[in-house]
Amino acid sequence: MALLIGLLALLVGAIVFGAFWLFFGSTTNPEVVRDRMEAVRKAEKRGDISLDLQLVRDDMMSSVPLLNRLMMKSVWTTRLQGFITQAGMDTKPGKILLFCGVSGLSAYVIVGLFYGQFSVGLLAALAGAAIPLAVVWFRRNRRLKQFELRFPEALDLLGRAVRAGHAFTAGLEMVSKDSPEPVASEFRTTFEEQNFGLPLRDALSNMAARVPLVDVRFFVTALLIQKDTGGNLAQLLDELARVIRERFRIYREVQIKTAQGRLTAVILIALPMGMLLLMRILNPAYVHVLFDDPLGIRLLMGAAIMQFIGAAILWRIVHIEV
Repeated sequence: MALLIGLLALLVGAIVFGAFWLFFGSTTNPEVVRDRMEAVRKAEKRGDISLDLQLVRDDMMSSVPLLNRLMMKSVWTTRLQGFITQAGMDTKPGKILLFCGVSGLSAYVIVGLFYGQFSVGLLAALAGAAIPLAVVWFRRNRRLKQFELRFPEALDLLGRAVRAGHAFTAGLEMVSKDSPEPVASEFRTTFEEQNFGLPLRDALSNMAARVPLVDVRFFVTALLIQKDTGGNLAQLLDELARVIRERFRIYREVQIKTAQGRLTAVILIALPMGMLLLMRILNPAYVHVLFDDPLGIRLLMGAAIMQFIGAAILWRIVHIEV
């Protein structure tokens, strides 16, 4: 019993340490950054900097060299890095994967101590390993929703700046200073990219890639067309803000009309798991065969797979794009 308690304490400590390192740990070594900037300054004094010199930034997937080389060769780690950036998290994909391994192994050991079944432990390990990825997905969606809600205000501010006689790039700087996050950081990145010499077309295209929203694609496409054909830029920005607000109004109406369907979907998804938990509490002997017999384990795994497929179908039914 003492060994079990010690093992659980060690696992909890590892999870807490991993969570602290994941969300609060520093991702950049100050000495490394200082050395890089010093090398750039020395190169500037010698005149060795060419036009193809890129901005000094940390694009490492992991602080472990071997893991970084392996992750740089994979496409899905690059997509994970993009998701982390869109979530506004200051961490590396290597840390996310490390925490996935720690949480998955912890869930496998803890569930294995209570049930002793490999299949149940494997399901618990998969669920535990998916928790950090779910956190990244949740924070990414929340940040994109905040950007989408505050984007029309940024367009209004940009339109007023252009109408007052400021250059478009100066309007980008005003938006980056006066708008709330996360709009300010994205416009600041766009302004700094074009300020460092990147063409405005490429800076706007990078913004559309960083923020995968329909409204941002409309914004970038309209600006690029206006740059080629001409027109009233201030009026164009005002019309974009009006269209986005109208789309929000229609989307809220759709949400109201589909509220009953979404509630039904939640009840249907939660009902089997809730009944299984209730029966295990009220009458454990009635459902213990599902956890002790190998056939019961297979039935639970099949039910979990069908539950996942059903949840995906229900989500597609009640989720209407506007």
